[in-house]
Amino acid sequence: MNLIYAALAFLMALVFALGGVTRAGAWLIERRNPPVGEFADVDGARIHYVHVPAPANADLPPIVFIHGASANLRDQMLPLRPLLEGRAEILFLDRPGFGWSGRGPGNNETPEAQANTIAVLMDRLGIKQAIIVGHSFGGAITTAFGRGHPDKTLGLVFISPATHPWPGGATAWYYNLTAIPVIGWLFSETLSYPAGTLRMADATACVFAPNRVPDNYVDATSIPLVLRPSAFRANAVDVAGLYRYVLGAAPRYGDIKAPTVVISGDRDKVVYATIHSVGLERDIQGAELVWVHNLGHKPDWIAPDLVIGAIEKVAGKDVDLPAMAKTVEARIASDTYGAGKCADLKVPEAELAPI
Repeated sequence: MNLIYAALAFLMALVFALGGVTRAGAWLIERRNPPVGEFADVDGARIHYVHVPAPANADLPPIVFIHGASANLRDQMLPLRPLLEGRAEILFLDRPGFGWSGRGPGNNETPEAQANTIAVLMDRLGIKQAIIVGHSFGGAITTAFGRGHPDKTLGLVFISPATHPWPGGATAWYYNLTAIPVIGWLFSETLSYPAGTLRMADATACVFAPNRVPDNYVDATSIPLVLRPSAFRANAVDVAGLYRYVLGAAPRYGDIKAPTVVISGDRDKVVYATIHSVGLERDIQGAELVWVHNLGHKPDWIAPDLVIGAIEKVAGKDVDLPAMAKTVEARIASDTYGAGKCADLKVPEAELAPI
């Protein structure tokens, strides 16, 4: 009996110690990654965003960016804002529960609800219509926006999207565990920070593979913000519910009528590009799929010029996207980063890295 009590005492001490480490880690993460934008209350959720007004000589319509899982607004803003500022009105936002945005009173857990939040924020900022650009998990929200708000949608650009049911519908065990009430709370409050910190570098390398992770990427994009318990839980709920959402939504993608471009790499190790990207080309009338050889899951960072070209194309400009893809391919042809460490077998989500 004494051994049982001793074991229980040790277990409780370990839980409190891990909880303390996680709380301290979350505090440090927030100190190192302060907000960079403004805030707006949208249906009870405090949304963090960066709004770049349109210049007088803008040659592109407004553009709204939707980041993927585990990420925040910096993940798209850093590579793409410099190429667009001075050309268009731009909106980057932390999705509800991510970065510095709050989740709200239980109303932002589905792609439809998050698309509605974005639509309301656009109204607040006076953006009547925009091109919507979604990366990975953000692609599911982009489809929801295109279906639910056609009057606000000038065009859609999907970057390595996750939008269709995949074989088995499995997700990583820790996402499913964290999405469970009480148990998930305990897991995220004790293990999200220490375990995530240990996994982040290798997981990020595999998200970019076979391409090189840009210098200082994790710190510059504030990716560690997802290791805070509340953000970790929001991320888990999103990813764990993705299969259920796309199972019901995918048959209705034909309702989308906006000009659409899909960009995918044939070495994407995070999502099944031959299911999601090919599915969007098939299901959305007139959609153009641009394949890039030897490109991984991060076209926004590795091929930002191609992403800009896709935006220009859906805006009505004459752009030869296959020719631009060839230029990117020549630039990355010799990339072999992650060889032997990152399997080519696709999984429905990355481990603690943006999808």
